[in-house]
Amino acid sequence: MKIGDIDLGYRPVMLAPMEDVTDQSFRQICREQGADMVYTEFVSADALIRNIASTTRKLAIAPAERPAAIQIYGKELEPMVEAAKIAEKAHPDVIDINFGCPVKKVASKGAGAGMLRNIPLLLEITRAVVNAVSVPVTVKTRLGWDHNSKNIVSLAEQLQDCGIQALTIHGRTRSQLYGGEADWSLIGEVKNNPRMRIPIIGNGDITDPVKLKLYYDRYGVDGIMVGRAAIGCPWIFREMKQYLLTGEIPSIAPHEKMRLIRRQISESVGRIDEYRGILHIRRHLAASPLFKGIRNFRETRIAMLRANTMDELNRILDHIETTYLAQ
Repeated sequence: MKIGDIDLGYRPVMLAPMEDVTDQSFRQICREQGADMVYTEFVSADALIRNIASTTRKLAIAPAERPAAIQIYGKELEPMVEAAKIAEKAHPDVIDINFGCPVKKVASKGAGAGMLRNIPLLLEITRAVVNAVSVPVTVKTRLGWDHNSKNIVSLAEQLQDCGIQALTIHGRTRSQLYGGEADWSLIGEVKNNPRMRIPIIGNGDITDPVKLKLYYDRYGVDGIMVGRAAIGCPWIFREMKQYLLTGEIPSIAPHEKMRLIRRQISESVGRIDEYRGILHIRRHLAASPLFKGIRNFRETRIAMLRANTMDELNRILDHIETTYLAQ
């Protein structure tokens, strides 16, 4: 699969953009574990053109995480074009436009998936961004706004005509948020549309290597993007890539997984500060399958998620490693 001149190989597995999740450290770890491409957190066009420091920091891309895409979102043409030009100066491999974020504070204001209620403007913004930058432009979106407006088959053709070089489709409508089961049948219909020439990337409910391969075989997409299943579990890309190659899921020792979790914590603290860095990483700790299914773990889990200092958190992780993971 290629996006412009970027060759991601056969059946690539990509890290989805996720706010407060896909920071630089996590992206780089996922790349090391086998992710073929990674995406930044959502970058607000309005905040970017106002030079908000917390937003401009999201543009930083390390050499080791490439190929990497910067994803931007907004609801107005001129700010989106200006934001794309600013993002291009950070030298991303791809600029991705977010027309899929379903959260209320974004979609209700007309950005993200909210754009699915104004297709003419969505297309106008896409065309303008494509013409404004020299790097490949891609789009990530959903099946439609709600059950009665699943327009992705026709929209995909229109987006292709705007000049995008790949399209990622999450198999839910905006109204579904992240509930219910992702419907990949329409993703497959877009991929099998003979008029489509650009790569089609599927997204939604890919939680393990077996399902990844099954969906590749069943729907014929060019790429698959993994989101929530990677939170607290960057080694999932190693499992998925090896399963695609060999049909076997590698055995990764709990201590190796813990090493990656500890690295995330250390780099999060180093990037921000101790208190906020630990707050940032709690989402990964809470979601990580490394800590799921451990018997009599409730009190330790609560303590782990309440720790406020590196010393305190490291003592708890030491206890987990010697008491639970060594069994």
